[in-house]
Amino acid sequence: MKVVATSVSFTINGSCLVGSVGFEFDQGSHVAIVGPNGAGKSTLLRLLAGDLRPTAGAITYDGIETTRFSVADLALKRAVLGQHQNEDVAFSVEQVVAMGRYASRRDPSVTPTDDRRCVEAALNAVELGNLRSRSVTSLSGGECQRTAIARVLAQDTPLLLLDEPTTALDVGHQQMVMEIIDTLSERGRTVIAVLHDLNLATSFDRVLLLSGGTLSAHGSANEVLTSTRLSEVYRYPIEVVDHPLRPGGLILPRPVS
Repeated sequence: MKVVATSVSFTINGSCLVGSVGFEFDQGSHVAIVGPNGAGKSTLLRLLAGDLRPTAGAITYDGIETTRFSVADLALKRAVLGQHQNEDVAFSVEQVVAMGRYASRRDPSVTPTDDRRCVEAALNAVELGNLRSRSVTSLSGGECQRTAIARVLAQDTPLLLLDEPTTALDVGHQQMVMEIIDTLSERGRTVIAVLHDLNLATSFDRVLLLSGGTLSAHGSANEVLTSTRLSEVYRYPIEVVDHPLRPGGLILPRPVS
């Protein structure tokens, strides 16, 4: 899916949370949104999802403004992973993942077999097959996060919007999620993820750097994630050095002393 933002702004109670942001992502794009706390990252993701209506400008999916889609139609076009997951209701892991299939029930061509296949594939992708019967109230933070990711995968949409997908995950499962994102992009899905870990962002094809609700820079990771720019935006001295194990940079905050 092609996603275009044209001079998008969002203001609430006199405060501008996102100001005149514009970009264009082609189908299969693999994009990281980074920036300090309060930069507008999550707000921008909610605007991209159609959960918030821009106060100015427009966001389009394949040329159609998101405001023209119903909630049900949006659920067939994009899947959203929010920052916070509801773990208070004692559904099983498999039941939560199956909730991602709800929107597809409107499509008569989708069969129960299709639903089961998508749920099974999502559980296996995040290594939760052995926990499918467990109540989500009994899970660790990382297991809850993987359950939420599996629900998004089961939704099987052309656009995935992920807010901090690696939160609460150990290093192995962080890399697993990054590999899933790579695979989805290779298969033509558009994936846009908000990240706090700048080193994870270096593996994305494109990076948007936000500061104070505006777009400080966008382009390839090497173009955007430079020592000078990051130090200025994060207001802390940051060094970008050559990564010892792969092409690209390794981002390091300077020691305090």
